[in-house]
Amino acid sequence: MTHPDEEYSHMKALKRHNDMLGFVADAQYGIPTKCPCGGGIIPEVSPCNKFPNDFDTQPGRRYFTCKNFENNGLHFRTPWVFAIQDEVTKLVDRVKEMAEEIDRLKAQLYQLHRP
Repeated sequence: MTHPDEEYSHMKALKRHNDMLGFVADAQYGIPTKCPCGGGIIPEVSPCNKFPNDFDTQPGRRYFTCKNFENNGLHFRTPWVFAIQDEVTKLVDRVKEMAEEIDRLKAQLYQLHRP
């Protein structure tokens, strides 16, 4: 039987690990600027097929990868296409918001200058 203090510290370590997995999952949107581990992001190109006949892992596939990448779920390795798609979607939404704001401001300006 383990000591209660050991069980408590083990439980806290598991909680920190699960929290970090949640942070990584929540943060994977758009082009990453920094990994949750604190490491920088480098652009990377896949040198070879991971699986034969798999389109997603063909040579030349681009990724945004953490400098300290380990395949343990705590680091970023985002496919370039998905990151760019998220960024474009975010920019399109922002442009729509700005267009609505411009229309609103034009209406206010028109009301101020009405005779």
